[in-house]
Parts: sequence; C-alpha cells; structure tokens
Amino acid sequence: MADLDDIKDGKDFGIGRPQKNEAFYLKGCGSLDWGMQSRLARIFSPKTGRTVMLAFDHGYFQGPTTGLERIDLSIAPLYQETDVLMCTRGILRSVVPPATNKPVVLRASGGNSILTELSRESVAVTMEDALRLNVCAVAAQIYIGSEYEHQSINNIIKLVDEGSRYGIPTLAVTGVGKDMVRDARYFSLASRIAAEMGAQCVKTYFVDEGFEKVAASCPVPIVIAGGKKLPEREALDMCFRAIDQGAAGVDMGRNIFQSEAPLAMLQAVKKVVHENISAREAYEFWLEAKHQEG
Repeated sequence: MADLDDIKDGKDFGIGRPQKNEAFYLKGCGSLDWGMQSRLARIFSPKTGRTVMLAFDHGYFQGPTTGLERIDLSIAPLYQETDVLMCTRGILRSVVPPATNKPVVLRASGGNSILTELSRESVAVTMEDALRLNVCAVAAQIYIGSEYEHQSINNIIKLVDEGSRYGIPTLAVTGVGKDMVRDARYFSLASRIAAEMGAQCVKTYFVDEGFEKVAASCPVPIVIAGGKKLPEREALDMCFRAIDQGAAGVDMGRNIFQSEAPLAMLQAVKKVVHENISAREAYEFWLEAKHQEG
C-alpha cells in the first residue's frame, strides 16, 4: 500500500484545455465500440488507413491450390512482411505459429466445394472459437443474385450480430459464381447490401470502368480481391488504380504466392498501398528485388 505521507496533490489539470476526443480514422466506423475499433486498427494501419492482407484461405473449397500445397513452405516466409493473414481455422491451428503475432481475418464460411454450387455456404465457425483464436475479424461470402442469395445474406447477418456481441468485425466478401456478372453496377449493389446488413468492411473486385463509384457508394472501407493470377505489372497496376479510386487496401492471394518472386511481390504491393508509389515504380522494385530473392 502507498505511504499516505508520500501522496501529493496533482498539479496539471489542464484547466482551459478541453479533453481531446479523437475521431476514429476509418470510413463509417466512428460509432463502433472500442474493442471493435481496436481490432480494425490492427487490420488497417493507423498511419495510412490502409491494409495489405495475404489471402491463403482458398483450400476451404479448392483444396491444395497451386502454391498452397504446403503452407509451411510457400506462405510461412511471407508472414512477417504482410499486414494481415487471411486463412481458415484449420490452417491457423495446424500451420501458423502463434509467435507470428499478425492480425488474422478468419474465414468463417464454408460447406461447399468447386464440385458443387459455390453460393451454397453456411457459417462454419462459432464466434466463441474465433475468440479462442484471438482473431481481428471474421469473413464470409455474400452471393447477390445467386440461387442461395438469401442464405448467404443471412450468414452475414448472423456473423454481424454475434460479432457485435464480442467486438469482432465482419468482412463481407462479394462472391461471384461461375456465371455471375462482374461489373461496377453489380459490385456496387453487392457491396452496399453487405454494408447495409452491418458488415464493418467489404472485400470486392476491382473493375476497369466505374470502380470509383463502387468505393464511393459503400459506407465502410473496401479492400479489393486479387482475383486470378495476372502478370506482375498488371497486378500492381490494378492495386494502384484501386487505391487511387478509393479502396482502403488489397487482399491478395494468387498474385502473391503464385508470383515468380512472392516476397518481392508482397513488398511491391505494400509500397503501392502504403507509400503511394506508382505501378511502374513498384514493378521496377519487384524486378530488382526478384533478383535478390532468387
């Protein structure tokens, strides 16, 4: 116990200086609870308001995708360079060392495969298990316009409700089935519905025409999906254009782990997202770093 004789009155109460109430920096997230904002601040850099996520959750419906045959060999060398890991709980528990100490966005939907209807998913993780894994967000697909649209929207609603109870954000991923349209009008519709259902952030696809409208009409942060493997120069150009047109980050998988030089590609993407360098500069960086990595 403190010695009562040694207690001194406070001196500087800052009289005349109002206490600062600093606004939270993420779009549309200013009224969220402290715990949820804290988790989002681990995902989106407080310095830039942006993020680079490394997605390697493809196996939940694709199996051992090219580049993901051995997570410990192909993905582990990238852990420290990325901002966020996006994976399933099975991979997180079996392969990712706890000492990696990176924020995790946990894939929380599943129940389908590439051999069946992609949009027929269920919530595959309880929020209690997400808490046990100390994740910063949970993620699920939302398939607008699909046969199982209603079910996928309900999955988002369930995660948002349970996540709100425990302070865990939900990342809604605008899924596209085999025959679904991929244009600004569709992604604006899907992203806006996801946000209206309460998702605290949205992952969607970049489109060449009208992406700025997709980003502007979504009231919460948008990150873009990397999508199919592109030549490195094209992938970096997509990153630059997405950020320039309002995206708050990228969630890339195949364009990083299937690259000729994955670590160099991840570093180049980070320079585009966080340092605002051009796609040309980033590509030149990749070429130089590629030789060092090789």
